[in-house]
Amino acid sequence: MENNFNLSEPAEIKPKKRKIKTIIFFFIFIFFIFFSIRAFVSAPDQNSWLNKFPVISQFKFLAESANNQLKGEERDRINILLLGMGGKNHDGGYLTDTIVLASLKPSTKQAALVSIPRDLTVPIEGMGWRKINNVNALAERKNPGSGGLAASQVVSDTFNLPIDYYFLVDFDGFIKIIDEIGGIKVYVENAFDDYTYPARGKEEAFPYEARFEHLHFEKGLQEMDGSLALKYARSRHAPGIEGSDFARARRQQKIIEAIKNKTLSSYILFKPQMVSNIISTIEEHMNTNLKIWEVVKLWNVFKEIKQEDIINRVLDNSPSGLLSDSISSDGAYILTPQSGDFNEIQYLIENIFNQGSAETKMEILEEKAALEILNGTWINGLASKYSVDLENFGFNIVRLGNSSEQNFDKSVIYDLSNGQKIKSLQILRQRTNANISSFLPDWLKADIAASSIQPDFILILGQDADKTFSGAQNKNE
Repeated sequence: MENNFNLSEPAEIKPKKRKIKTIIFFFIFIFFIFFSIRAFVSAPDQNSWLNKFPVISQFKFLAESANNQLKGEERDRINILLLGMGGKNHDGGYLTDTIVLASLKPSTKQAALVSIPRDLTVPIEGMGWRKINNVNALAERKNPGSGGLAASQVVSDTFNLPIDYYFLVDFDGFIKIIDEIGGIKVYVENAFDDYTYPARGKEEAFPYEARFEHLHFEKGLQEMDGSLALKYARSRHAPGIEGSDFARARRQQKIIEAIKNKTLSSYILFKPQMVSNIISTIEEHMNTNLKIWEVVKLWNVFKEIKQEDIINRVLDNSPSGLLSDSISSDGAYILTPQSGDFNEIQYLIENIFNQGSAETKMEILEEKAALEILNGTWINGLASKYSVDLENFGFNIVRLGNSSEQNFDKSVIYDLSNGQKIKSLQILRQRTNANISSFLPDWLKADIAASSIQPDFILILGQDADKTFSGAQNKNE
């Protein structure tokens, strides 16, 4: 990505009490914009109300003349950075608490969403290592309106890929648009309670407990207005599996789907005031470098994308994740690459579209094969490379790590499913060229006994794995 934005001038952002902070995805607005413009450019009646909106009369011309290539189209991958922030009326409002890399592949009509946690520390030129959510605020302080470009540059440099476009949207715009379309329906995977959700407008209330409200979500399909949808996406203090930044990143992706479904419903077409209100909200609360003709063309290329063609990833600190918890020099909680550098994450992002066939993936998903991958060599990053490939085939990677013994010449698969997941075992054997063993060495038995993770298969990679992996990748290409 070509730009000249420089954050070299130091600017400290003092830590503040956590108040209302946004957890929003602008990707939801992409679907609405595409839908609205598609309606405009396809309206057969030149006298219809659609053609009376400002600049709408130009949309047909734009659609017809949009034969120019989108940025990234020549390499068959369009990368869009999606940013969410609280906004000017909120404390810490320019910190981007939502950062998502959306990649679109024109040739296959696929999309991928990679959620980047706000606590990930990245190098910023002239400023050392900072949390990635600081970039927008630092840039806005120095040059208002430059945050999206600055964040794009840092993400591009960190993950070694070009960022073609960016969207930046604030908290209030999210709520207004959800309410304008009449709310959404979201399937809640897990019931949960959050007893310390910050209550808006009560940031300085006394006693201290009055600053929070109790959130409760039941499992199942739920009707949500804008405010409730934001709370569902933002909550991060629930006990159990829903109480983390990583859990809320997954919830945000569910909200994307829910709003996409609602905004693509045909009834919105016949409510011009609703469309007008939403367009006004977008203009007020959004910042992007996309031109109108580029939005039109994105619609035409990706209007028929299917849910099963959207790949979802969350960078996290799970046993199979690529991040580790850490504490900064000033005592703040941060996330750092588990391997010590960004090579493994860069590899994941670069190869995110290398999927197995839909039929093969479905068979593995049906068997729900849990796989532990251990590096039995001193070759750095080998387990992570195989993790990306095998996860794309449908395996549930429950843990990555180094083997207690790292003197393996040949890769080995240990089948702990007792032959119950034969299809998954066959695919695993094909992708790795590993031997299959039913005999567990004593040291591996001890490791299994000491672990809380009980996989169906343990793959230990040997010296042959690097060559085997390169051959498999070349075959895919």
